Amino acid sequence: MHHRRQSRSAVSIPDDIESAQAKLVYLYLSVWPSATTADLCTALELTTGTVLSVTSTLRRRGYLERTNSGFELACGD
Repeated sequence: MHHRRQSRSAVSIPDDIESAQAKLVYLYLSVWPSATTADLCTALELTTGTVLSVTSTLRRRGYLERTNSGFELACGD
């Protein structure tokens, strides 16, 4: 049986993202390009209030965009 080695790319989390929850959300969305609030709550074991607060902050700072299907990382810097 052959196992294919998957390539992994390093994710650079911006320095001004300080909270552990915000880092988790950013990292999650770098791996899963789109996620709903419910997806983030379930996958990261965070409350809805925490996810909404974190995503609001990340959106204000220009790191996330709201889409019809949830959230995704903003393009460009």
